[in-house]
Formats: sequence, C-alpha cells, structure tokens
Amino acid sequence: MIGSIFITGFNINAQNSNVILCKLYVYAGYFLSVPLPTILILASIDRLLISSQNVDTRLYSSKRLAYFSVSINIFFWFVFFFHVLIKFNIYELYPGYFVCSYDPSGIYLEFISYFALVATTLFCLIIIILSMFTFKNVRRIRAVPRQQRKQIRSMTKKDFQMLRCLFVQDIVYIVFSIFLCIDFVYGAATSNRVQTPLGQAIDNFLSEFFNFLHDIPHCASFFVFISVSKAFRTELKRTIYKIFGKDLMAVREEENIQENAGRDNIELNVAVVNPIVSQA
Repeated sequence: MIGSIFITGFNINAQNSNVILCKLYVYAGYFLSVPLPTILILASIDRLLISSQNVDTRLYSSKRLAYFSVSINIFFWFVFFFHVLIKFNIYELYPGYFVCSYDPSGIYLEFISYFALVATTLFCLIIIILSMFTFKNVRRIRAVPRQQRKQIRSMTKKDFQMLRCLFVQDIVYIVFSIFLCIDFVYGAATSNRVQTPLGQAIDNFLSEFFNFLHDIPHCASFFVFISVSKAFRTELKRTIYKIFGKDLMAVREEENIQENAGRDNIELNVAVVNPIVSQA
C-alpha cells in the first residue's frame, strides 16, 4: 500500500533506481499477499474443529496448535518467494528508461500469472469447503434441544460470534478475489493480441481496478469485526475509555443512575399532578 501511494499517487518510482529496493519491494508485495488467505484457511479449520460434536476432535482446537500452524505456513511462504529476489532486477527497456521487472526473455511471467491464478482459486475453494462443513456442524448443534446442550460441550456465545465474523471475512475475500482471477484469465487470453492505444488504456485501468479490489479484504477485518461482533465493539469501547483514563463500568453505572433518576422524576411529577387533579 505504501509503495502504491508513492508510485501511483506521487509518481515516485524509487524501486527503478535501486536494485535492493526493487527486489525488496516486489518480494514484500508477493509475500504479504498470502498471509491473509492462509490464516483464513487455518481459522476455518479451527472453527471446524471447535464446532465438532466429537470431544477428541475439539481438543485439536488449541492456541499451541494455532501458533505452530501459523508459524510453519508463514515460514513456508517466506522461503517459497525467494525466487522473486533472484528473478526481479532493473532492466533498461529503451535508452534512458529503467524499470524494476522480471527477466523479459524467459517464461517467468507465465509462471507468476498461473501460480497466482491457481493459488487464488485453491484458496477460495478450500475456504468454501471448510465453511460448508462448519455450517453443517453448527446446524447440528442448533438442532439439539436446549436441555440436552448442557449434557454435551457445545460452542459458547463467543465462539458463535467469532464464527460469524469468520464467515463474513471469508465472503469478503472470495468476492473480491474473483475479480483478480478474471483479470488473470483475461490477461492470459489476450497476451498475444495486438491492441490499440485505447484498448491498452482500458486494460490497464481494469487491471489496476481489479488489483485495488483484491487489496480490500486485507484491510477489511476491523470493519467486519466492528459491524458483526458485539463483544468486539464492547472491547473496543473499553480500550478507548482506558486511553482517556475512564472506566467503562463506571460510565455505565453513571448512565444507569441518570436513567433511574429520570424515571424517578417522571414518577414524582405524575404523583404530584394526581393530587392536584384530585383536589380540583
């Protein structure tokens, strides 16, 4: 996002003048694009485990396993994208014009494009499948009568809120990732076609617009949680009050006292009016 602000907003292309900055910029762009879907998949697996009616299966939903899984996956992607540091460099397209790009003489562009398309499609399919199984488990829990839910360890209210937030996050990611898949397919289909300047401008605009849509899920988590989870809104309110040196419980008590005082005043006014009416 910072790179896009400097490049697109202020036309500052520092990555085209420094090899190290070029490699780090592109590597960061590729590496930071995969933690979100990876963690969404791991979170979907965790919600699938916690929603199971099998006690042994629910035991796998633990913080230790979550930390281990996230660390292993982040390390895998950290190593996997080392090829970007090798392939990307500063190339002179024509005299006096340098650009940070991949080796134009090989098939590296096709590898990157097909990898992004396959990875995004697989991420979406895995999230959809896990969400369907989790939703099926939740329906089974809902079907159990309330009297029998106490006999088995069911999901807590907090678990249901986290599950709703995860469902919304999954939907947001899938919807906005579809546009990037369309862009990859269209780019591969029209890569060998000669285009007019107007057609090239339209393609560039659509490509940048689809990339912008693809970035939305990476910054939508806060808005999803604040709109879906009441517990998250309460914790956020408590944090804000702590920053300003106030206690949320004390503020609520003051509000309750003011509400009760208002009700007492209304009752007192009614009690005073009734004797006056009676005397009249």
